[in-house]
Amino acid sequence: MHVKGKMMAFCGLFLALSIVCMSLGSVIETNTLFLLAAASFFVGIVIREFGMKAGAAFYVADVLLGFLIAPNKFYVFSFAAMGLYIVIIEEAWRFLGRSASTQRQSLFWAVKYVVFNVMYIPMLVLFDEILLGGKKLSFAMTAGIWLAGQIALFLYDRAYEYVQSHVWTKIRGRMF
Repeated sequence: MHVKGKMMAFCGLFLALSIVCMSLGSVIETNTLFLLAAASFFVGIVIREFGMKAGAAFYVADVLLGFLIAPNKFYVFSFAAMGLYIVIIEEAWRFLGRSASTQRQSLFWAVKYVVFNVMYIPMLVLFDEILLGGKKLSFAMTAGIWLAGQIALFLYDRAYEYVQSHVWTKIRGRMF
């Protein structure tokens, strides 16, 4: 199979799976975050398999198609934030590729938390009235939600690394 054809077929299949995960998030409300995270993991797989250009194009196509097809547009915004986080950290990993190992890991984790907080804190401060139905949060509650977000980022990132290093490597061996 021609390389571009293989890439197009692969990306089309993963685009369809990602949209299915986004749409199922609206149907299966108890697993919404899990399904949105799974949909965003496809962005990282495409980046690692075909490079940053293909991954960025996949991400944009995924968000646009999500707005057209997914029933709950708020979930598409959530997916867009998760996918953007993955695009940025994958690029940061590539950029930091020349650094020493211990310094690289520390700097990479710092970049992850900075990127997450640049997206998360404005949402937490500016959109709390939208998310909570017009109620304003106290400082203690905002700080607690911020801390919960940091823990959620750690779990999301660990899950992403597990999927990339264990799950995808097993599936990849059967596909290619």
